[in-house]
Amino acid sequence: MITMTATPPDFRPNILVVEDEVNLANFVKLELEYEGYAVTVAHDGVSGIMMAREAMPELIILDWMIPGLSGVEVCRRLRTTGCQVPIIFMTAKDEVTDRVEGLDAGADDYVVKPFSIEELLARVRAHLRRNQPSEAEQLQYGDVFLNRNTREVWRGKRQIELTAKEFELLDYLLRHPRQVVTRDRILEEVWGYDFSGDSNIIEVYIRYLRIKLEADDEPRVIQTVRGVGYLLKETEA
Repeated sequence: MITMTATPPDFRPNILVVEDEVNLANFVKLELEYEGYAVTVAHDGVSGIMMAREAMPELIILDWMIPGLSGVEVCRRLRTTGCQVPIIFMTAKDEVTDRVEGLDAGADDYVVKPFSIEELLARVRAHLRRNQPSEAEQLQYGDVFLNRNTREVWRGKRQIELTAKEFELLDYLLRHPRQVVTRDRILEEVWGYDFSGDSNIIEVYIRYLRIKLEADDEPRVIQTVRGVGYLLKETEA
């Protein structure tokens, strides 16, 4: 059967903590890891920007007063370069003007020091829930998972790199599980009704997909219906 899910099996959201106080950074990191998150830590503004680009976190916890670049400047630069993940400020500043400055820089939320770790964790959970892709962007059949938003594909715990056309073909098959789809229908929906290339193109791409989906000797999920087309169905024992 096909199911909708938000994340692949054993997926751990990655959170970036940018905090120069080592003890506080380690405390927050340990608490987040205990809750099941993967955590990356930076201790200054420049490193924070670099790690945000390299680690591609699902959420950033950002201290206001950090060396190199202030938290506000880090936030501004991340937003101007397209970073859209939730950003939570940790700050000792509690004036309305300070909060407005942080929100105007692109922050989504803030906690005021000293804060309760339970409050911080609750805010993290809330922002991650809001930032999850909608169900329409998630497809799963058996242990094959596809995320339309991030264009990630997984087979079990193994991530698979697909070309753009391989991704489109698998997306189409996942939207029609246990249904025989004809070659003509695939050509029309995936390649376009006006496609006039090699008629064997579907067989070629089905073979590419099978090679990648079965690279670790996993059971076949794309079945051939001889003379008709293809069927997404788990191999029966």
